[in-house]
Amino acid sequence: MHRVVALALPSVVAFDLAIPAEVFGGEEYSFAVCARTPGPVPATTGFDIAVAHGLDALRAADTVVVPGYAPLDEPPEPVLEALRTAAARGARMVSVCTGAFALAAAGLLDGLPATTHWMDAPALAARYPGVEVDPGKLYAGGGNVLTSAGFAAGIDMCLHLVRTDHGAEAAVRVARRLVVAPHRAGGQAQYLEQPIPAAGDGMAEVCAWAMERLADPLTVADLAGRASLSPRTFARHFTAQTGVSPHRWLAAQRVQLARRLLERTDLPVDEVARRCGLGTAANLRLHLSRDAATTPTAYRRTFRGP
Repeated sequence: MHRVVALALPSVVAFDLAIPAEVFGGEEYSFAVCARTPGPVPATTGFDIAVAHGLDALRAADTVVVPGYAPLDEPPEPVLEALRTAAARGARMVSVCTGAFALAAAGLLDGLPATTHWMDAPALAARYPGVEVDPGKLYAGGGNVLTSAGFAAGIDMCLHLVRTDHGAEAAVRVARRLVVAPHRAGGQAQYLEQPIPAAGDGMAEVCAWAMERLADPLTVADLAGRASLSPRTFARHFTAQTGVSPHRWLAAQRVQLARRLLERTDLPVDEVARRCGLGTAANLRLHLSRDAATTPTAYRRTFRGP
């Protein structure tokens, strides 16, 4: 179990702390919060965070996360020394938003590219001239150190860590739970898996049969024949059970298969179109544009990274 420990400095940005708590709160990670002294830690939003662990928790952390805090005073030496010790033994050191100031104060960003909230980037560069500050990136770093830009960019960075640790599919699962883009190179829109109406009990067998043959030129008549019904009767029963026509259900299943192939494989777009039964890349582009308002290439880049 990969142990993630967030260090809550006074006054911690609650949103920045919530990001790693949500992303790393799944089955692959254990998550805890520590502070210099256990007890209530004030947040910038006007309430306290109840913290159960002291700095000792950093000794067992595989990843240390420093959320943003304000004002940006240099943390006390015991905190900086705890960060240096964790880094020296090989822990991955990351920050969200202005948490980069704490990593920089500990000397962990010297000579590395780093980012923070764009409003605070000039102050970071002026205070720590040895840090290569780039306010234009969502996240930046080198080796075992990573920093994110302001607020929601912490989501992008944490998803990047999940993708690094467990692969693209794991990051996609977390992103869909959080309702965010799995990979955001800039201002890209979120990509959600569109629900497909489930088949009723009376159509389950024929739907399962069709799902195994999406690459074939299936028609409503083919589905009706499998159900031993006339096309008109089959369409009436199918629509009553699923809420959509057989044609629309079949098209939706093909688009969903295309999305999975774009997410998980490097197959050429033409081959993706063939395997999902949409025939040509042009037809795939048309359906994906209607379904997700994007192109196959852009969709793949969003889910799999550049």
